[in-house]
Amino acid sequence: MEPWKRLRAPVRRAVVDGAIVAGLLFAAYLFLVVAPSSRTFGFDAYAYWAVDPRRPYAETAGALGAFTYSPVMALAFAPAGLLPWWQFLWLWTAVLVATAAWLGGRPLRAVVAVFAFPAVALELYHGNVHLLIAAAIALGFRWPATWAFIVLTKVTPGVGLAWFLVRREWRALAVALAVTAVLAGISFIANPEAWRSWLADSLGATAAGAPLNQFALPVPLWIRVPAALALVAWGGVTDRRWTVPVAATLALPVLWPSGLAVLAALWPVSQRRPQLEPGTPWWALRGRDGARGAA
Repeated sequence: MEPWKRLRAPVRRAVVDGAIVAGLLFAAYLFLVVAPSSRTFGFDAYAYWAVDPRRPYAETAGALGAFTYSPVMALAFAPAGLLPWWQFLWLWTAVLVATAAWLGGRPLRAVVAVFAFPAVALELYHGNVHLLIAAAIALGFRWPATWAFIVLTKVTPGVGLAWFLVRREWRALAVALAVTAVLAGISFIANPEAWRSWLADSLGATAAGAPLNQFALPVPLWIRVPAALALVAWGGVTDRRWTVPVAATLALPVLWPSGLAVLAALWPVSQRRPQLEPGTPWWALRGRDGARGAA
C-alpha cells in the first residue's frame, strides 16, 4: 500500500485542507500585496494585446510586449488591440478564471483546489495561456482539433499528440494535424514574411530558452522533449491519460513556475469518461460530482 493511503482519512484530509489554505493565502498575497507594489499584473497578457499582426516579432524575446507565438495566433489576438488595455486585461483574466473553474469542475472543493494551486495563481497574475493549454488537452481526447491551439502557441507541448500515434487513433491524429495545417496555411498566405521571421528568429530564441532568469527550470529543451515523448508513449500503451498533461508540461519551451498550471488538466483528465451523445456541447464534457476514474 502506498504511504499516502496508509494515513488515516482525517490525517489525509487535514493535509489536503492545509495545502489548499496555504495556496489560497499565496494567491491573496500575490494579488493584494505583490500586484499593487510591483505593477506587473498582466505582464504576459500585454503581449497579446499589443501584438501587431503585420510585424508581430518586432520586440526582442523577453521584453515587455514581446510576442512569441505563431503568426496564426498573432492574427487571432489582433482584435484585442481594439479595446483599451484595461478592458482587455480584465476580459482576458475573466476567461482564465472561467477556464480554471471549468478545469476544477465538480465538486466545488475541486474548483477551490485548482485555484489554490500556486502555479494557477501565478498564471492568473501574469495572464499567459497555460490554463487554456490545460483545457485544450482535456478537451483534446474527444475533440482533437483543440491540439491546434497548443501547437500554434507553445509548439513543443504538441508532443502529447504521440498519444494518438501510439494508440493508433489515426482519425484523431489526422484531425489535429489537419486543423493545424489549415490554420497555418491560411496565415502563411496572409503574411509569409511573419512566418519566416517566426521560424528564423522568435522560435529559435524561445527554443534556446533565452532570455532566462533564476526562476526557469535549468534543464534544456533537448533533454526534456525526448523525456516527455517517452512518458506519453508509455502512457498511451498503458492507458494512462495523466501522462499527457505531465508530458506537455515537461516539454514547454521554457518551464517557468506558472507553466506548471498546465498540470491543472490532471483533474478533468482523470475523471470517468462520460457517456455523451454525438453533438453534445463541450461544456457538458465533465461528469457528475465526484466521478473519478482510473488515471
